[in-house]
Amino acid sequence: MNEKNYAAMTEHELREEVAMLKEKARKAEQLGIINEFAVFERKALMAAAYLVDLDTIIPGEMYRIDGSDNDYFQVDYLKGRFAWGHRLGGEKYQEALPVSMLSPIKVGK
Repeated sequence: MNEKNYAAMTEHELREEVAMLKEKARKAEQLGIINEFAVFERKALMAAAYLVDLDTIIPGEMYRIDGSDNDYFQVDYLKGRFAWGHRLGGEKYQEALPVSMLSPIKVGK
């Protein structure tokens, strides 16, 4: 099978890839194969990162980390499909998150 890398895929192909990977992750979780579940989840996050418009991720801004209600991430800079920065609270060590894990903090309702 000749696989394309994510950067070469169209938006439609990326959406199909994300859906397929999430389905594989769901099946692995149901079967109790936790390591496979984690691999498919991470692959889905990386494929989804190629669907994010990088102009929407602004260095210096704060973002909510998807999947967590109370974790916030301040972006220092972008490199590839990763946002480098630090989480609020705790130790301020620098880490990189796929841009697909970040969502803007909504002001108001």
